[in-house]
Amino acid sequence: MERRMQPLARDAMAYVLAGGRGSRLKELTDIRAKPAVYFGGKTRIIDFALSNALNSGVRRLAVATQYKAHSLIRHLQGGWNFLRPERNESFDILPASQRVSETQWYEGTADAVFQNIDIIEDHGPEYMIILAGDHVYKMDYEVMLRQHVDSGADVTVGCLEVPRMEAVAFGVMHVDAEDRITAFVEKPADPPAIPGMPNTALASMGIYVFKTSFLMDELRRDAHTPGSRRDFGSDIIPHIVKHGKAVAHRFSTSCVRSAHETVSYWRDVGTVDAYWEANIDLTDVQPELDLYDTDWPIWTYAEIKPPAKFVHDDDGRRGMAVSSLVSGDCIISGAALRRSLICTGARINSYSTLEEAVILPDVTIGRNVRLSRVVVDRGVLVPEGLIVGEDPELDARRFRRTDRGVCLITQSMIDRL
Repeated sequence: MERRMQPLARDAMAYVLAGGRGSRLKELTDIRAKPAVYFGGKTRIIDFALSNALNSGVRRLAVATQYKAHSLIRHLQGGWNFLRPERNESFDILPASQRVSETQWYEGTADAVFQNIDIIEDHGPEYMIILAGDHVYKMDYEVMLRQHVDSGADVTVGCLEVPRMEAVAFGVMHVDAEDRITAFVEKPADPPAIPGMPNTALASMGIYVFKTSFLMDELRRDAHTPGSRRDFGSDIIPHIVKHGKAVAHRFSTSCVRSAHETVSYWRDVGTVDAYWEANIDLTDVQPELDLYDTDWPIWTYAEIKPPAKFVHDDDGRRGMAVSSLVSGDCIISGAALRRSLICTGARINSYSTLEEAVILPDVTIGRNVRLSRVVVDRGVLVPEGLIVGEDPELDARRFRRTDRGVCLITQSMIDRL
């Protein structure tokens, strides 16, 4: 009987770059790295890249951390410690630890891999999947691995098809008719179009597949190249485009969709507006991102918490939620929620109303509060009677208010009131 071909993912390591701050999220990343920011009620942003790897069949995972990594490391230790060496699995957390030099932290995305070459080679993966840890999407990396091997590429670059003039904020691939990359342009004013698709461009997702031995050679070469920024997008990929074979992989071919998902969902929730919108979109009857898809679960740290609780049923004091997501250990006590997302451990007290609100864990909201179009950071104590979302000028003086009218509320802002 013919032996079934083993998935390439079993011979791969997924290496997640999770060291960035994400400064456009403002105060949300004052005490945590962007990949550690909460998303969707129970998960963190990094859980999507790691879950994609696990669901794709990858059993060797590594995460490189740097900026304010304690919250992220604690989450990874609690939620991702089930991989076992005796099953040929591994999970490595790799903080910047001056392993190459006593004065050198991770200088760029490529350097964050280069400084851990010995650890990677000790595991012996045949392929490396380099991932960004700060995007929300569902993707089968096995499909990308198979294309990489079949095409004979030196590097395969995950790409999004985006409207051409929206690509000005991305690294853009110039490709030929076979999707071989002929040029890589960083944030171009006039992005090159896909052949035959004049209004569409291919933007880099920050996902790369290499044969491990080739990547190690490239990293060593780059480390000894004067003037290099030690970065995949700025240095490694352009060099391979020029001197080797780089091929684009279209996300639409490997995006995972449930029966309820109709689009290739990918979000960079890198601004307060984008973060708020992506969370609120989850309250739709059929959101573009299906978190209830049991065929492609998003793994995370599963806290042992009691169920959510709704109490009081009097006129004007009814605990209720409409078109909302409410996580465990929340008590909605005589308050009304509409189109809101509430993370674990919230306490929302009587006569308060929340509309289009994103509430992070362990927030307490006092009585007679009215919040609209807000993001409330973890652990905030919202005082009785506070009103946000009805007076734009007052909101802008007290809180972080975006151009789209979303207010970010932190404890330090509350303390200044």
